[in-house]
Amino acid sequence: MMKQIKITNLIKFYTLLFLYKSPMHGYELIKQLETCTNKKISTSHVYPFLNNLEKHEIIELKEKGERDKKQYCLTKHGKIFTKNLIDRFSNIINFDLKVCASCGCKLIEGAHKEKINNKELYFCCKYCAQSYKDSN
Repeated sequence: MMKQIKITNLIKFYTLLFLYKSPMHGYELIKQLETCTNKKISTSHVYPFLNNLEKHEIIELKEKGERDKKQYCLTKHGKIFTKNLIDRFSNIINFDLKVCASCGCKLIEGAHKEKINNKELYFCCKYCAQSYKDSN
C-alpha cells in the first residue's frame, strides 16, 4: 500500500502535523484544526481523509481510556511520510524547520543538538534528548 497520498490543502497538512505531535481522538483533532485555522471544520473534511490515511497504513486506530475511545496514531511509515512532508514544506519556504526527535514539536531556533548512533538529531530540550536516549 505504498501509493502516494496527496496533501492538497492545509486541513490535511495540519492533520498530519497534529498526529505527528501526538495521537488524538477525532473530535480532539477537529477542535485543534478549528483553533489553528480559525474556521469551523466539518467532519466531512476530516474523517474521509483519516480513512484514506488508515487504508494506506499512514495511521492506525488504537483504543484508549475507560470508554475505549479510538485514537488516531501515526504508524512508523506514517511518521516517515509526515517527516518527509515537513522537510519538503520547509524547503519550499526556504526555512530550516527542525522537529524534536522525541516529542515532535517544531523547532525554529535554539534547538538542542546531539549525535546519537552517528546520527545528528535535534531536540527541544535536554530532557527530550534524555527521554529519547532512554527509549532507544
